[in-house]
Amino acid sequence: MAPLLNIKLASKKTNAGPVPMAGFPFFQLDRFLKVLVQDLNKYVAISEEFMNPVEEKSKSGGLLFDRKVTRVITPGTLIDEKFIDTSQNNFLLSIYVNTDFPGPKNGDDRQNTAATHILSSGTQRVGLAWMDLSTGDFYTQVTTSQMLPSAIARIGAREIVADQRLQNLLGQELRMLVGIDDQLLTFFDAPQTSKPMSEWTPMLEAPVSPDLESIFTSEEVAAGFSLLEYVRIQLQGVDMKLQPPRQRHLEESMGIDRNSLRGLEILETARDGLGKGSLLHAVRRTSTKSGARLLRDRLTSPSTSSSVINERLDLVAYFIENEEIRETVVQLFKRSYDSQRLVQKFTLGRGDPDDLICLSRAIEASREVRRVLSDQQTLTGSIPESYRKSMSALMNRMLLDGPTELAEKILAAIDEEGLQQQQRIEESNAAEAAGLAQEVALSEGLPEDINSMPRKVRFKTTGRPGVTVESDRGDVDTWIMRRDASPTLGRLHDDLDGLKTEKADLTTRLQEQVGSSGLTLKWTPGLGYICHVKAAKISQQALEELGVTRNVSSTKSTRSFYLPAWSQLGARIDQARVHIRSEEQRIFEDLRRAVILNLVKIRRNAAVMDELDVACSFATLAEEQQMVRPILNKSTSHRIVGGRHPTVKLGLEEQGRPFVSNDCFIDDQERVWLITGPNMAGKSTFLRQNALITILAQVGSFVPAEYAEIGIVDQIFSRIGAADDLFRDQSTFMVEMLETAAILKQATSRSFVIMDEVGRGTTPEDGTAVGFACLHHLYHVNQCRTLFATHFHALADMSAGFEKLGTYCTDIKENPSGSFSFVHKLRRGVNRRSHALKVARLAGLPERAISVAQDVLRDLRSSKNQ
Repeated sequence: MAPLLNIKLASKKTNAGPVPMAGFPFFQLDRFLKVLVQDLNKYVAISEEFMNPVEEKSKSGGLLFDRKVTRVITPGTLIDEKFIDTSQNNFLLSIYVNTDFPGPKNGDDRQNTAATHILSSGTQRVGLAWMDLSTGDFYTQVTTSQMLPSAIARIGAREIVADQRLQNLLGQELRMLVGIDDQLLTFFDAPQTSKPMSEWTPMLEAPVSPDLESIFTSEEVAAGFSLLEYVRIQLQGVDMKLQPPRQRHLEESMGIDRNSLRGLEILETARDGLGKGSLLHAVRRTSTKSGARLLRDRLTSPSTSSSVINERLDLVAYFIENEEIRETVVQLFKRSYDSQRLVQKFTLGRGDPDDLICLSRAIEASREVRRVLSDQQTLTGSIPESYRKSMSALMNRMLLDGPTELAEKILAAIDEEGLQQQQRIEESNAAEAAGLAQEVALSEGLPEDINSMPRKVRFKTTGRPGVTVESDRGDVDTWIMRRDASPTLGRLHDDLDGLKTEKADLTTRLQEQVGSSGLTLKWTPGLGYICHVKAAKISQQALEELGVTRNVSSTKSTRSFYLPAWSQLGARIDQARVHIRSEEQRIFEDLRRAVILNLVKIRRNAAVMDELDVACSFATLAEEQQMVRPILNKSTSHRIVGGRHPTVKLGLEEQGRPFVSNDCFIDDQERVWLITGPNMAGKSTFLRQNALITILAQVGSFVPAEYAEIGIVDQIFSRIGAADDLFRDQSTFMVEMLETAAILKQATSRSFVIMDEVGRGTTPEDGTAVGFACLHHLYHVNQCRTLFATHFHALADMSAGFEKLGTYCTDIKENPSGSFSFVHKLRRGVNRRSHALKVARLAGLPERAISVAQDVLRDLRSSKNQ
């Protein structure tokens, strides 16, 4: 562990020999958990001490305490750690594959038969179940082995779990199929038989009804139960309340395979894996973290239902038409909190009063949003009826009665001022602990021990070490609950007030008896309750008259002693404080139970708020970028006027350069576009922008165009760019062919395919042959909407007989001065010159190399003409 965390490795001598040891201060736990779990994908066991019951001490060798593992933290089982990226889900995914295949009795032969069957059969059913422990989201789906890599890429799980038998059976083959690094794939001893969903109820917020249970397949049930078992093991029996599993169907969302997610840069850029420059970054205008999670989910799973899409578009149009309402709602979103994660903390036995306050604010924001939108609905105006209907349907899903009462109860019970004071005290205590750690590091540690500390700790100045400051802890009482939070709490506070009055009276009486106003009644950690007198001489006789039993200390100017009356009164004050703390904890537990009782309603309202947040985000985006509402239908046409690439346009605008828009008309007349033209003239951009426009349309967003009419797409495929995959021993051309093969096998007549320079990874002759074969298959077999860009100009001649294929090109404009500029506007025809040498010169290729290239190109053309 020490090398991974870059901390000091020590050694302790024992009878059995030296034992290596390493550690860090407790306040740095989150920091090192992030390194181990999030960055290095390690699994960390958390062990805590528990006091042994008296009857168990003999079994534990007389030890007072016993150590137990309370939780195993893995990349997929994070709950409320501070380093979680709250703008995206932290999914844990379970994969179930039925391994009970008939085969020979011999174990090795049977394993080989099963492995061959799973990997070769594209229709082999695979059960998926995934959840986010931090929000309680729980989903299931059935896919195929062929679609498994794409499903995994879409879900974006931080950790994937599978049965140990699959590792023994498939091993590396499964990792290849999954397409992830070994560290993220966990094999465990999953149960051999799964329990029916009716027995999952203890871990769910509500039972799964028998009617709903019947729609889940056996593969989904097996994957879901395996997932629950894995979580139960890692959390060591921690109670939880997940949402009932929601089934997702392949046909309900557009399929975007793993290569297309990467090639179209939907979530991150292909070059450096950063968010900036991706589609998500370009369109995100959400105000909440949970809204950002929903947006991310929609971008990876666009809908194929025209009714769902149009309802979403109606909401966007509603907020465009009502700008003032949108601005008001956005401000309410910014005052809200992530209620889904907050309520999940309480179901897991976590959460604190501060979380309760945040939850009450989120509920208040929901109520205000509902009021604002409901008031607007009652006004008559020019808003289309479909907009009102979509908004009303969304508002009717909000259930505020119980949550509103809960929020009022929370705000009436919790003392926010006292809570803030307690937080300041906790921060002060943490600073003291950090200061102590710094002193130890300075006196005993190495430079790297100091450097490993947070900067605010490393340079913290502390007072003199070892000085104990006496204090009267009665002066620093902080309470998290209001006095009137319960009748019992009010009575207990009255009792404490009475005891403090007694203390004040006792102090006054003692001061009069000793003739000194410098007498105080104190409590110290080492001495307990003492009387302390400053700048006064008190005789022993005077002390005996006061009832002093024993002197504690004395100096020339001070004297401290025990007084039975103060010791007894102090104990009563302490007991009163304990009773108040106990009653506060009881009230807190009541509030926590009330949160759990309203769990379903709070989550339901949070889901509505997220949908509204995304709709407002799209409305803001549409106004900023002059987007239009797309028309979705059941045809196989694709008619875009003035289409723009959503991310490239933004990049060019930052450089002060205009973006050239392009039209795209794919229909029964021209189902395939064959696009040629120079390098750097915008062919790839044109291909990508039409795919992204389609995705945005089916997500429920307005699109960057002047007009858009799109037949709903079932799958989008992108074959753009390729690189060697050395880990899997695959060349550039092999990677290209694997991606192309998947497209030709899976694309349907309702799919949208973009292919860029297929065949470029091999010789020109072979590349031309492969390119034409792909074009021929897409045209005659798949019969799908296709944009096919190529530098193999012979393909235009070879496909001249394809009636529903159109040829289009970009170009270069050469000036009399010898300079040139790219013409990004597409025109009909074939451009048989790629102008590669011009691009090479722009890239800075040495002129001597350019000259050699020109000579070679001239010789090649002359020999070809001969």
